[in-house]
Amino acid sequence: MNTQQIKTKIKSSKLYNQGLLWQQKVLRRHRLHGRYAFENRSKGQEKLCIILAGYKEYLYPAVFGRIEKFAPKDMDVCVLTSGIYSETIDTLCKENQWSYLRTRSNNVSLIQNIAIHLHPKARFIFKLDEDIFITQNYFDNMLRAYLHAQQGDYEPGVLAPLLPINGYCNVRILRKLNLVDSFTRKFGTPKYRRADDAPIETSPQIARYFWGEGGEVPTIDEMNARFSGEPLEERPCAIQFSIGAILFERELWQSMLYYPVSKIRNLGMDERHLCRFCCTASRPLMVSENVVAGHLGFRNQNQSMKEYYLAHKEMFLIRK
Repeated sequence: MNTQQIKTKIKSSKLYNQGLLWQQKVLRRHRLHGRYAFENRSKGQEKLCIILAGYKEYLYPAVFGRIEKFAPKDMDVCVLTSGIYSETIDTLCKENQWSYLRTRSNNVSLIQNIAIHLHPKARFIFKLDEDIFITQNYFDNMLRAYLHAQQGDYEPGVLAPLLPINGYCNVRILRKLNLVDSFTRKFGTPKYRRADDAPIETSPQIARYFWGEGGEVPTIDEMNARFSGEPLEERPCAIQFSIGAILFERELWQSMLYYPVSKIRNLGMDERHLCRFCCTASRPLMVSENVVAGHLGFRNQNQSMKEYYLAHKEMFLIRK
């Protein structure tokens, strides 16, 4: 018996599989281990929206105003603050009958794992960051697109909307609006690129352009109304996607053994793990061509975009 035959025999043994299951159980338990406080107002819905918040309170009137307006009645909402307590969030959750989860340690992977674990009946998980601006029918349209993608050539792992300020979506938005040439003259050739030095992630001017400065790019609400009326289409994303607004099923989270939890370099670990798992499991992250949401901006754009937001709040609020 050669080495490969021995390995195959070991992996097919009952004892080996029992050991593997035990290891997975221990790993899952570790990834749920942390102190937390939970104000539970769940109704045990099949749909759950978790919102990572607590650090950009100036955005809440527009961000949570949209969620209050567009969240369906048959969905549980749980707001998460990692490492802090927010009285504003606590009050907001009480007023809207949303759940509120906070953890002692600042670990976004851990708090998401705990939130999903605390909602055992949730099958469809919507995840939002606190700088994401959803649009009308966002949740229903996202679920419709996800179910439609399941009928196509891929087995989707995650679905995302079109986010103009995003390494993948910026090119799709420009192409759908026939603005590639105009953008290229102003800022250079747009690329499908997710990187800390990519112009879409570093340039405040580009961020403001995609929020409507200059009058070429419509509002997110106008784009959403236009694109949602087009035939359903979902495209696989070939680069690492920024996961500020996504939809996935509980089964995917369980299959990837939850988000990894580490005491060091935790920021962004959830994104890297999710994108890597989707690739290696042949369950791609797919982007709906019919749903639009807004993203304020990336790290290097934050201060400039905060000033822009405070000076132009009307561009971020719901408009008919």
